[in-house]
Amino acid sequence: MTLHLDLLRHGETELGGGLRGSLDDALTGKGWEQMRAAVVEQGPWDRLVSSPLQRCARFAEELGAQLGLPVQLEKDLQELHFGAWEGQSAAALMETSAEALGLFWADPYSFTPPDGEPVADFSTRVLAAIERLHAAYAGERVLLVSHGGVMRLLLAQARGLPREQLLNVEVGHGALFSLTVESGALLREAI
Repeated sequence: MTLHLDLLRHGETELGGGLRGSLDDALTGKGWEQMRAAVVEQGPWDRLVSSPLQRCARFAEELGAQLGLPVQLEKDLQELHFGAWEGQSAAALMETSAEALGLFWADPYSFTPPDGEPVADFSTRVLAAIERLHAAYAGERVLLVSHGGVMRLLLAQARGLPREQLLNVEVGHGALFSLTVESGALLREAI
C-alpha cells in the first residue's frame, strides 16, 4: 500500500539563517505565518508527524489541535547535526573554513563537518523513520513537519538525484511538497 506523505519545512527561526542543525530555536512571527499559509486549503490528513525540535513541533501541535488530529514526535526526523558548524552561516564559514565548506557542498556524503553527524548516518536514520511510518500508516495521508535537510534528502531520493546533488535541492521556509512512499520506502514525488 501507498503512504501519502506531505512534507512541510519549518518557517523562519528567531536565531536566523545558517546551519541550525540540532539547535532548538523558536519560530519568528513570520515563521509561524509561513507555515500557516502553506497548509491553507491543503490536506486532509489522517495524522501529523513532527521533528521534536520546537521550530517544527509547536506548529504541528497547533495544527493538530485545530484539526483534531494526533501528533507524533519522531526524533529520527530531526535535522542533520552540524557539529562545530551549528549556528554558523555559510558566509562566516567561508571566512574560517572555506576549504572544508567547499568539500561539504561538493559532496556532503564524503565530508563531515567537525564533530558533526555523517550524512550517510543521517540518511540511514531518516530513511528508517520513513520505513516505520510506511509500515504503520500505509493507506493514510500524513503531514510531516520537519527540516530542510530531511526534506532535501527525501526529495533527492524521490527524484533519483546523485548524492553530490543533495544540497542543490531547494527547500524554502514553509515549503510544502508531496511524496508517495511504497514498500521498501521507495519514494516518488507527487505531481
